[in-house]
Amino acid sequence: MCEGDTVNQDWEDRVDAAWAAFARDEFPEERAAEFRALIDGLVAELPDGSPRVPFERACAFDSTGHSDRAVPLYREALARGLDGYRGRRTRIQLASSLRNIGEAEEGVKLLTPELEGPSDELDDAVRACLALCLSSLGRDREGLSLVIEALAAHMPRYQRSMANYARALVGPGA
Repeated sequence: MCEGDTVNQDWEDRVDAAWAAFARDEFPEERAAEFRALIDGLVAELPDGSPRVPFERACAFDSTGHSDRAVPLYREALARGLDGYRGRRTRIQLASSLRNIGEAEEGVKLLTPELEGPSDELDDAVRACLALCLSSLGRDREGLSLVIEALAAHMPRYQRSMANYARALVGPGA
């Protein structure tokens, strides 16, 4: 089941409700296993081979402090064909998890092509996560450039100046 496939709206609503409860801190650290079990129960309803299964499970592990367990699940979701918006989310989250487990270079390789891809509401998240990966590799100027570039787009003034400063951080003679 890829991005375009339909999932029962009731199922989507229950997944959204689980994540909303998590966001409200209804599953503090001592209840993390209970939250993961809730997600496991929900994804058990999906068809075999659905990329949403490893994706949702990865998100649950990631959000409860287990980036190491999330990484192979994110990879599996992509290998199963998760695409579109959730595919992009998966690449962002995978890069973040890779950084958390000391594999920031792989995160950079994963996210760099996203800078050239179609633009959407996740653009700033791509830049922020890529900046963190770059910083973890000691490439702070490149990371700062990405963050300033992303921030400049939201400024009511100084957009051009900030974009120029961002380019100057990594341009010739930087």
